[in-house]
Amino acid sequence: MAGVNNRVKSTNDIELKDRLVAINRVTKVTKGGRTFSFAAIVVVGNEDGIVGWGLGKAGEVTTAIAKGVEAAKKNLIKVPVLKGTVPHEQIARFSGSEVMLRPAAPGTGVKAGGAMRAVLESVGITDVLAKSKGSSNPHNLVKATIEALAELRDPYTVAQNRGISMEKVFKG
Repeated sequence: MAGVNNRVKSTNDIELKDRLVAINRVTKVTKGGRTFSFAAIVVVGNEDGIVGWGLGKAGEVTTAIAKGVEAAKKNLIKVPVLKGTVPHEQIARFSGSEVMLRPAAPGTGVKAGGAMRAVLESVGITDVLAKSKGSSNPHNLVKATIEALAELRDPYTVAQNRGISMEKVFKG
């Protein structure tokens, strides 16, 4: 799995912006009545190649969002972004959700659905063609998108791992 070694260790010097992906209201029915609580999925990123996601649960929406932001800051990853797009095509699955990311020409924009769009914009990708298949559950879509981004590799990393020149990576 390529996404293991691209974790970001320190978050102190990074300016992160948070985006709320989804809020889910959960009801617990007891003898005394209904108790409502909220679950919030949050994506944070610096729009320059760093992104993370978190899930916060609490009795109030604002507290759930704050918990989600703190959880997201704990699992940040570094993503290679080349000229505002992804370096190559990538497919990833998480549970019932499958996502496909494709590089796009400058000016295309982010062609992606709700949960995927939040992740892709937070990482700083401006041009991409994305498709989600299967489940549209925001939890699974966010996880599948992060998994796809974690598996991306830039040409420099590929050349370094194989011990060959950059020219050989492109020309074979």
